[in-house]
Amino acid sequence: MARVFLVVLDSVGCGGAPDAAAFGDAGSNTLGHIALACAEGRAEVGRSGPLKMPNLDRLGLGAAIRLASGVATPGLDAVPQGLWGAATEVSRGKDTPSGHWELAGVPVPWDWTYFPDVVPAFPDDLVAEVCRLAGTDGILGNCHASGVPIIAEHCEEHLRTGWPICYTSADSVFQIAAHEEAFGLERLLTLCHDLAPMLHARKVGRVIARPFTGSCGDFKRTSNRKDFAIAPPAPTLLDWVSGAGRATHAVGKIGDIFSMQGIGKLWKGKSDLDLFEHLVRLGAEAEPGSFTFANFVEFDTLYGHPRDVSGYARALEGFDAGLPRFFAQLRPGDLAIFTADHGNDPTWRGTEHTRERVPVVGWGVGPREVGLCGFVDVGASVAAHLGVQGQGPGRSFL
Repeated sequence: MARVFLVVLDSVGCGGAPDAAAFGDAGSNTLGHIALACAEGRAEVGRSGPLKMPNLDRLGLGAAIRLASGVATPGLDAVPQGLWGAATEVSRGKDTPSGHWELAGVPVPWDWTYFPDVVPAFPDDLVAEVCRLAGTDGILGNCHASGVPIIAEHCEEHLRTGWPICYTSADSVFQIAAHEEAFGLERLLTLCHDLAPMLHARKVGRVIARPFTGSCGDFKRTSNRKDFAIAPPAPTLLDWVSGAGRATHAVGKIGDIFSMQGIGKLWKGKSDLDLFEHLVRLGAEAEPGSFTFANFVEFDTLYGHPRDVSGYARALEGFDAGLPRFFAQLRPGDLAIFTADHGNDPTWRGTEHTRERVPVVGWGVGPREVGLCGFVDVGASVAAHLGVQGQGPGRSFL
């Protein structure tokens, strides 16, 4: 029986979203702008020259970028030998749950709640509940911020008072940073777990625990991050497949994003390198007829939000260089699709996600142009390849 591997390169968008202007993102293009920066010598830290992604480009990555946004793709000019196209999102967000749920066949039917970009950002009753659950007299932050700067700003006061560092972003999210030893990792996870129902009821998409270790001058965010996400509003691709009696595997933060619904086995690691080893192993070991859903988050967290163009390029090239090991494990009839959930253009203003189309490139069905499709069509296509009945609005492009 055929297997499918759906691999999400978190934030690796390709521009061209027709509604980008409504999000303040007209002209953003994560892959396109990285490729241009590399070609122009503006991404030379730890790497050099044009963007080198021969394996995904051979499948059709460069062609997908050009289809999505019409921009030139220096270094990515191979004639496609795989499945290729670009997908457009309809959910009214540029966030992790919206993108992943819609790829899995379920667009978000509601408007997310966002916190205003003012200080303080959070309502008094929410702050009071955080304090009650944490057993503190106050919180730190209470604003829009990026993770590393907000920890640097409040680290010393956090260690002195024990107050959690609370912040948000342009996404529908409430994040809490705390020191793993001084505050306590389990205490932080419990705080986020117990707070989540209040925020989910208000249609805030995620409560995220952001633990860190070390001294204030040399702290490090750890791999013990955990997302407490609102549950999907309807059965997703994972439910369709598991409900048909097939094995499902989740790699990375897929378990958090889907609240473990429809997931048989979860594989996690301390880095994307660890997760890639899981992907290679599952390529060799996953059951006939199974579905593996993987997310590689460090493109977004380590390089997109910090606006690190060179780092993003290095990560893309490193991921691509490892793909022959994965492809070597795949069997006749298998399908591997590589896509993204949103953009996070490291050349763009600010530190937030960007509204973009995403590439859809695939191994296993030969050369096939699928054109412009919907996020939901990805889920429908996975279901069709597995011979499982789809339940969402998507249409298979296979």
